[in-house]
Amino acid sequence: MRRAIPGTGRALPEDLTEAITRAGYYPSLVCDVVESAIADDEVVSHLVHQETTFDHETVRRHVTVLVVTPLRLVIAHADDHAESEDKLMATATTETVPLAAVRGVMLTHVVAQPDTFTPGTHGRDLTLTLGWGAVSRLDMIPAQCGDPDCTADHGFEGTIASDDISLRISSAADGEDAVGRAMHFARVLSASIGGGTAH
Repeated sequence: MRRAIPGTGRALPEDLTEAITRAGYYPSLVCDVVESAIADDEVVSHLVHQETTFDHETVRRHVTVLVVTPLRLVIAHADDHAESEDKLMATATTETVPLAAVRGVMLTHVVAQPDTFTPGTHGRDLTLTLGWGAVSRLDMIPAQCGDPDCTADHGFEGTIASDDISLRISSAADGEDAVGRAMHFARVLSASIGGGTAH
């Protein structure tokens, strides 16, 4: 079911509109920019993540909306932006990535008391990392050899990592349902870039 965005004739799926509204960060603005980026595509899955950061004495809010359509990954960010001490602005940015360009979906699970972990339950924290090649990071370390007494210079070795976006979802801060929604979104996106389907 689609619900009209206030003040427009356009509509997003009702559950996506509700998730953006629940995040509480200028929902009319966020809904509008997300709808513009999605256009008339079908929404296969979505994830809305809101976080609050503290910059010196300033509280800043940030919301990220991820949407999977049949052919695209749509990413929307909205942030607080202080133009001056007494004038607050918001910046909203969208990016569209073809699913064929998404290189990886990585989930990092943090589990308390792993010896008593029950399969099918959620961990304490979850980090969702997506890469599509827009940002690459090169980690370099001195190369080592197997001889502990060796003093020769073996140059450097490194790894190239692509982590264009990384979201941390905490069951304590965001709730267990939020962790479950993030895992579901990751499954759908993983299946979509792997040539399968997951709904």
